[in-house]
Amino acid sequence: MTDACANLLFLPSFIAPLPRPSVWKLFDCVFLLNVRGTPLCYGACVEVDSDTEAVINEGFKLGCIYCKMRGEVDATATVKWSFKGSGDSDFSDNLLYNEMIRGDEIIDPRFYERLVWNGSKHTRDLQDGSIYILNVTYNDTGTYKCEFSRLLKYSNYDYQTAIEKNITINVVARLTRGMASILSEVMMYVSIIGLQFWLLVEMIYCYRKISAAGEEALRESAEEYLAIASESKDNCAGAQVAE
Repeated sequence: MTDACANLLFLPSFIAPLPRPSVWKLFDCVFLLNVRGTPLCYGACVEVDSDTEAVINEGFKLGCIYCKMRGEVDATATVKWSFKGSGDSDFSDNLLYNEMIRGDEIIDPRFYERLVWNGSKHTRDLQDGSIYILNVTYNDTGTYKCEFSRLLKYSNYDYQTAIEKNITINVVARLTRGMASILSEVMMYVSIIGLQFWLLVEMIYCYRKISAAGEEALRESAEEYLAIASESKDNCAGAQVAE
């Protein structure tokens, strides 16, 4: 199919114009070549900070994203989570969550059957190591540590990178809105009202301008009509005098 398209696309100039079926075939060939030449698109990775306020008896996502700077390099990554309660002096020896273990075993008994993997799926090249807490309790208040380890596999050597992220979670009865959220909502309403007022002013201005132009056109038409009528009257009077 590609060879046939090439033969259609690069015809010598002295060849007669193609018949209509060949023209449509040429269009199909151009479309096919464009589709084949279009590169595949991949989603971008953005490191977004996790939320820090959880609501009692609801679910909560602990976000931990560690983007790979070179997407074309093969890599494998592992994620470990640990927890330090609000009354603890250090992180527990029992890991909260260890993605490296088959079956994603939950080691810390305080979170038994309450954690769900919410990160990258169907790949060992993890970039999102987030987990999801089910049925949040007040005992979940504290600091969570995410340990992200990645092994980059180059052609001649391997390179190890690692990062730690600490997330302090506060459990509340109701979700409170931050000042930034309130200000953004106020600014949104102010912008909407301001734009509507500006649109109203523009409509009034345009209406007055069009109305004034219409009145001017009517005056000019009336003056032109009177001038024509006066000229006709003078012509009639001249004709009567000549008779």
